[in-house]
Amino acid sequence: MSMMDKLKQMLRGHESQAEQGIDKAGDYVDGKTQGKYSGQVDTAQEKLREQLRRDQGNPPPPPRS
Repeated sequence: MSMMDKLKQMLRGHESQAEQGIDKAGDYVDGKTQGKYSGQVDTAQEKLREQLRRDQGNPPPPPRS
């Protein structure tokens, strides 16, 4: 099982907290870079939110043998 699959399983059921974490991480990066990369940070945040929404409701993949 890949690391991404493990993360998806851990986040399942905690989507709202994950979205808050995405916002908090973006705000942190913006603060550290003094807003220099805010456009790129916003794009990354949106892509992460889209991925999170796309993965909602999907059953976990079967374990690999």
